[in-house]
Amino acid sequence: MPLSTLAHRFRLAPLAAGLVLLAACASGGGSRASGDVNALYTQLDQASKGYETALQQAREGDDQASEQSLKDSLDSLKQAAARCGATPGCDSQRFYSVFDRLLRLKDGSFFAGEDLETVGEDAPEEAVAGKPGGAAALPQAQRAVTLLRGHKLSELIAMNGPVKAALEMWLTQWRSNLVDTWINYQYMRYEMWPQYDKADLPEALLFGIMAKESHGKVHAVSRSGAAGPLQFMYATGLRFGLNSRDGFDTRFDPSEAARANAAYMDEQLKAFNDNLELSLAAYNGGEGRMRRLVNGNTGVSFYDPAIYNQLSAETREYVPAVLAAAWLFLHPDSYNLNFPKIDGAPGRITLKRPASLSELTICMGSAQGMDDGWFRTLRNLNPRLNPQDEQPVGSQLKVPRELESVYASRCVDGPWPILASDLHAAVVPEVVKPEPKRTVQPHSRYIVRHGDTLLGIVHKLGCSDVREVSNLNDLKHHRIRAGQVLRLPSCRR
Repeated sequence: MPLSTLAHRFRLAPLAAGLVLLAACASGGGSRASGDVNALYTQLDQASKGYETALQQAREGDDQASEQSLKDSLDSLKQAAARCGATPGCDSQRFYSVFDRLLRLKDGSFFAGEDLETVGEDAPEEAVAGKPGGAAALPQAQRAVTLLRGHKLSELIAMNGPVKAALEMWLTQWRSNLVDTWINYQYMRYEMWPQYDKADLPEALLFGIMAKESHGKVHAVSRSGAAGPLQFMYATGLRFGLNSRDGFDTRFDPSEAARANAAYMDEQLKAFNDNLELSLAAYNGGEGRMRRLVNGNTGVSFYDPAIYNQLSAETREYVPAVLAAAWLFLHPDSYNLNFPKIDGAPGRITLKRPASLSELTICMGSAQGMDDGWFRTLRNLNPRLNPQDEQPVGSQLKVPRELESVYASRCVDGPWPILASDLHAAVVPEVVKPEPKRTVQPHSRYIVRHGDTLLGIVHKLGCSDVREVSNLNDLKHHRIRAGQVLRLPSCRR
């Protein structure tokens, strides 16, 4: 049995399914551990050791024994978890801790990162080498690169309260955003991941940052002015080579943004002695602020009250959210999460007839099972183009390779490009509201009395406004005084 096949058999999805039962454990009564509870804990420990034995047997090539050890250990763990809810004094946290430990153990095995689909053995050589142009190009097995400055990324992500709460958010309220990020990233991966790879940074970290920052929308702009898939502020972007080139803001370029982000994270990791949480906090809340708070003590925990309590609510949420998204990137099926299979192989089309990105979106429809259409993908891959601007014949556009044949069959001839062009050329009439008609008579005079206000005088007039009267009398700040003679427009409707 090849290692890749064996690796898939070691997925922790069965374990995750069994541990769903642990929710009932919290309802177990009693605080003193009974003999039954100790027996459950013993069974838990044996199951954990059985999993380690299965890994070792797999490494030694004894596939049959390894598979049986794995089955026995997982069955034992699920049985113990199921009995926890009916056993007074059972501590469900111990079961979750084993679940977390097995995931971390898995990250250190030869099939680390195999939660995600691997490419076939016939992947092009340039893809394995990670060279541009290789299809979806880069083998998914490269997702197993989880080292951060010599540390396993899984060792740096503590399963504490904030990270667990963020995991719940990603799996519930933010789930659609996480899946959107995954889909968007797959089509930009060949541009973004090599930039992180060059900097020896884990791909899961790139995904986590993008999931929280933009959901993979290249043209995202925040209210504070941060822009692009990784949300660089203008001044910070300039520091890392993101600027305006031929009128295009390179913060919106996926490859350039990933390069700058990798350089920024490299800088902050050096400044904070490889403390990932502090580096992420600096990315979100500002490196100057973080350095002042840390005051040289780079070994301090992000969750130390002296640090944590001084941060904005946004930054306190941001750091665990990024780490949780990175963890789910590595272990999706262990949390009952199934990312869709995406063929992100890059391709190009040469326009045979003038078309905008919007028109191409219409004529491509839901091809290749993209129910939401291809607008976002086309925009992300061609960030320099206004989606409404028609591109001339001969223009080359980046598209997923699977759309090359779709373009040829749907967007060159036939009814769809005609329909798309007709819809795109539609003109919406501009509505101009006519000003109310009124007949203005010669100006009248009014002597200001004690207690008068300009607003009150205008209300009496009934057909003017404060600005008009103020301008007519050259008033400063709409101030009037008793005895002052004002010129007023007398009018009738």
